[in-house]
Amino acid sequence: MTFQTDIARRRFLTSASGAAMLGAFPMVARAISLSSPSARQLAMDHTHTREKIQLTYALGSRYVPQALTDLNHFLRDHYSGLIGSMDPGLYDIMHALRASLKARSPYQIISGYRAPQTNERLRTTRGGGVARHSLHMDGKAVDLRIPGVPLKELRDAALELRAGGVGYYPGSNFVHVDTGRVRAWSG
Repeated sequence: MTFQTDIARRRFLTSASGAAMLGAFPMVARAISLSSPSARQLAMDHTHTREKIQLTYALGSRYVPQALTDLNHFLRDHYSGLIGSMDPGLYDIMHALRASLKARSPYQIISGYRAPQTNERLRTTRGGGVARHSLHMDGKAVDLRIPGVPLKELRDAALELRAGGVGYYPGSNFVHVDTGRVRAWSG
């Protein structure tokens, strides 16, 4: 191998690894991320759409753009099909929750993004429990549970994070977490 060829090879590898960090080469990014201790991953099953997703959404301090797009689609309003823009900070809360609970099972998602029309319909037909200005409409909230983790433990772990709002809904078998101000309630 000549010196020039070696330089060209290094430049290609450097640019390819940089592009992978930005999500341009998802297969390369996945291979790199699996061995990286700074990779943040999520696994989820949606209770209404029956879809499943497992991905690396961040590497170090950078979010993976394609992963965020995939998560926006996965967490879309399952009533209308409308796709919102979810707050990546929500994924950090979810990642921290699984780590603190040492949970292995994927999250079960009950609700992610909610279009304003859907929110209003649910608010007026469900006899309460749906806020007029729900953070679901801003892509800042998700309703979830983890199979094998008692709901009270999930709630308590979320409260300990002090990273946003935590709603406890034992009758409906889910916990609400959001990236709003720190607060707690039961429904």
